[in-house]
Amino acid sequence: MGLLERIHEPKDLRGIELSELKTLAQEIRQEMIDVVSKNGGHLAPNLGVVELTLALHRTFNSPHDKIVWDVGHQTYVHKLLTGRLTEFKTIRQYKGLSGFPKRGESAHDCFETGHSSTSISAAVGFAKARDVLRESHHVVAVIGDGAMTGGMAYEALNHAGHSETNIIVVLNDNEMSISANVGAMSTYLNRLRTDPLYDKRKEDLEYLLKRIPGIGTKVAKLAAKAKDSLKYLLVPGLIFEELGFTYLGPIDGHDQALVEQVLDQAKNKKGPVLVHVVTCKGKGYKPAEENPHLLHGIGPFDPATGKVTKKSAPPTYTAVFGNTLCQLAKGDSEIVAITAAMPSGTGLNEFAREFPTRFFDVGIAEQHAVTFAAGLAFGGLKPVVAIYSTFYQRAYDQVLHDVCLQEANVVLAIDRAGVVGDDGPTHHGVFDISIFRIIPNLILMAPKDENELRHMLYTALNYKGPVALRYPRSVGQGVILDDKLTEIPIGKAEVLKEGRDVTLIGVGPMVQTCLLAAQELSHRGVDAAVINLRYINPLDRKLLSHYAKLTKKFITIEDHSLKGGMGTAILEFLEEEGIDGVTVERLGYPGFVEQGPIPKLFTVHGLSVKGIMQAAERLRLFRRAAQS
Repeated sequence: MGLLERIHEPKDLRGIELSELKTLAQEIRQEMIDVVSKNGGHLAPNLGVVELTLALHRTFNSPHDKIVWDVGHQTYVHKLLTGRLTEFKTIRQYKGLSGFPKRGESAHDCFETGHSSTSISAAVGFAKARDVLRESHHVVAVIGDGAMTGGMAYEALNHAGHSETNIIVVLNDNEMSISANVGAMSTYLNRLRTDPLYDKRKEDLEYLLKRIPGIGTKVAKLAAKAKDSLKYLLVPGLIFEELGFTYLGPIDGHDQALVEQVLDQAKNKKGPVLVHVVTCKGKGYKPAEENPHLLHGIGPFDPATGKVTKKSAPPTYTAVFGNTLCQLAKGDSEIVAITAAMPSGTGLNEFAREFPTRFFDVGIAEQHAVTFAAGLAFGGLKPVVAIYSTFYQRAYDQVLHDVCLQEANVVLAIDRAGVVGDDGPTHHGVFDISIFRIIPNLILMAPKDENELRHMLYTALNYKGPVALRYPRSVGQGVILDDKLTEIPIGKAEVLKEGRDVTLIGVGPMVQTCLLAAQELSHRGVDAAVINLRYINPLDRKLLSHYAKLTKKFITIEDHSLKGGMGTAILEFLEEEGIDGVTVERLGYPGFVEQGPIPKLFTVHGLSVKGIMQAAERLRLFRRAAQS
């Protein structure tokens, strides 16, 4: 039996000798490589926190002590150490372990995360609840340096420092988020990382001052408080101490004994403490160390080489978007691109290489990205903001107030719209239609295939005003891509098939499902019309009115939540137009969606030919066809 098999809960770690922990760390890394190579997942960030996680669970008493993880994609080691080893092979699989902390899975998962920069806020909440209830446990927030580009982290740091409550923030500094970190904070942390004399300088300064006869002790105390003291000349910034934290570090996050020693020291300090731990993303697995961005989140791969086995497939919507934007930017010097720490994930790597002065990676700062884009637009440029649907949720006020209210000429590229598969509910993009379609002045569209995506992007960049363009994570339909791009008339839907018995209305990838269902319905004697809605806002009211009166039966299908989605927009339209006697069957998601392969999720939730056939049954279409 290996060491890892002996760990059923964190307290078992205290029976492991310090000399054995290196072997345990190797076993943990091998287990993660074996499972992620089959399931896919977040490999590099988890490889980098093995020793840190071991130290946290050896130093603190979870679940009595609360450990809050930021982002959550670095919790595989935590799961392995908290009684989930036998289930670990199911991670990110349908009905299996979540790839992120999940309260329903374990008492050790005290807070669910999946988005960035939230851990300190949650930890301050836990700490204040403890204080109000007069309890005595420790609260630890583990945040990656990439998450420190998110403004919410500083709001929480400011509150924690001001409140003076006992809280420990562990800054896991691996110089990476998904792509390389950007911004002033990254530069600042790099200065701290590369200045090993930091602690020695502080101690030496205090020692020298105290040796001044008669006044030395008083001067040392004054210097510790004065912002213009020698300490600040020797160590520029000290932003964390200015915010009210005791700063410990930077320390080597792979030195097990040292990390435990410093965490133990932090436990015994009063007030907020920040422990700065420097780690190597991908540690212990050469392919991940050499290419941490590629093995950050990865599909199944060959563990011997770290390379994904690629199958021949059409390009992804993301790739088509990125290539088309580059094509358009070559002929229009006003086009600029913005992303929030995800140039690779949003397909903008090539744009960044070709147009470095027109590309902006603002870090994990979606709110800033959107308002920044509004400023660029009013400054005379044509900004395209590429962000995942789930992360656009963080910038709702900025979209509404800074872009749409002012009618800024901004294109909001909503990548990963719809379900995204194994990352689960924190990453599914199933709320963007309901969020965006109600905003005045905002055009909202979705392509049926990758070729239509190209024309929509061209249309958006030529439109004067805000436009949102949503498209899925998946590969395209494999259609031929037109060389010449043309504008799609705003608010104009597309009739793909005429019909008199029922109207199938699809948006995005669901349009193809509608076409397949129409064929199946025809075999049952039902003549179905198929509409590619294209524009969710504004709707093609004339076309919809025609088919409402002709067929009197609608089936809407969308890769989105039912509440407030495209189907809801159709119901609102019918009410506004006073069109009575139309029966509407809406297909979509009832709420949050579990993790699982995208085709599986479509099937489970009725977003399939079978689902449409069942909706047709509820509309009694087959009885009508039989009678006629």
